[in-house]
Amino acid sequence: MEGGNSPNLQLQQLPLATAAVSVQPHTDSFSYKENLIGALLAIFGHLVISIALNLQKYSHIRLAGSKDPRAYFKTKTWWCGLFLLVLGELGVFSSYAFAPLSLIVPLSAVSVIASAIIGIIFIKEKWKPKDFLRRYVLSFVGCGLAIVGTYLLITFGPNSHEKMTGENITRHLVSWPFLLYMLVEIVMFCLLLYFYKEKNANYIVVILLLVALLGSMTVVTVKAVAGMIVVSIQGNLQLDYPIFYIMLVCMIATAIFQATFLAQASQLYDSSQIASIGYILSTTVAITAGATFYLDFTGEDVLHICMFALGCLIAFLGVFLITRNRKKSVPFEPYISMDAMPGMQNMHDKGIAVQPDLKASFSYGALENNDNMPEIYTPATLPIVQEQHGSKGVSAPPYRVLEHGKKE
Repeated sequence: MEGGNSPNLQLQQLPLATAAVSVQPHTDSFSYKENLIGALLAIFGHLVISIALNLQKYSHIRLAGSKDPRAYFKTKTWWCGLFLLVLGELGVFSSYAFAPLSLIVPLSAVSVIASAIIGIIFIKEKWKPKDFLRRYVLSFVGCGLAIVGTYLLITFGPNSHEKMTGENITRHLVSWPFLLYMLVEIVMFCLLLYFYKEKNANYIVVILLLVALLGSMTVVTVKAVAGMIVVSIQGNLQLDYPIFYIMLVCMIATAIFQATFLAQASQLYDSSQIASIGYILSTTVAITAGATFYLDFTGEDVLHICMFALGCLIAFLGVFLITRNRKKSVPFEPYISMDAMPGMQNMHDKGIAVQPDLKASFSYGALENNDNMPEIYTPATLPIVQEQHGSKGVSAPPYRVLEHGKKE
């Protein structure tokens, strides 16, 4: 009986296999179209976000001396920036519903390119052509490399597409590659958090790795939520699945903690370092998460994967060159002699005060090197007796105040 039934079973399966093969070319052409739509939405979103942030920054700078700390709420420029910011975030959010995660994440380099171009256009200082080219040569080279990398990313990006239904997301969530990835990520996150909180390892790589690990979960959940919303709009309701609300809560929670660590990093390090290192780490971890959760590179040939990796490396180099060319802000550190503080002993040898070495374009107090100063300026010392703050029998040592006097 088994031998007689097997030919019938084979004949029944042949039409199904043939139908699956015939549908594949149409699916490929449609998936490339979806990739293009998602990439254009992401580029548009990041471009608009960059413009919005610069508009809001311009509004804050104009009202820096205002007595009202919330005066920017009354300006049209700030509200226009806020509107553009929301519009850009919606564009980036919707792009995840059309294109693979591994393609959308590296396109955040567009915001760095746009910020560099806007900064050059709206620069306040006047430069000669030679000085301007020498000052911004790294920015031009970085923008060119980032554009080339973006082109390679769009051209050779992964082409895997599936409907973001509740069943598919649940199946990916309990798959063993993603569970293994989550185990490794949780262990790494706990170790980094322990060294950061307990051992005071305030290194920029440690903080931005925490941001990148949280960001990988953010983009995974963003794609799930955006995809389920688009499928629901198309007629197949997905909002009644519990996995939708689980992903929504995880998206909000990881985004909040990610912003918290970014704020802490911005207090310790320069924004250009955060932009370059954060982009490289976040993109690498997010692509790894997309490859394990959504299986973005399944079925891709070796050439496409290598060209996509090359595009990522070129974009990384471009962003690094753009951010490396930015001026680092030097905080103003006023000089206060320790002798003038009540109850403090003289911490300098022989009462000589040590000036801070700011290595900036300005100097405060007496100059360490007076070679560039005109001869009419010379430092003078004035002995000043400190007031008694302790017991009457203890005399406070004098300290020196260095001033610049002009010879008549």
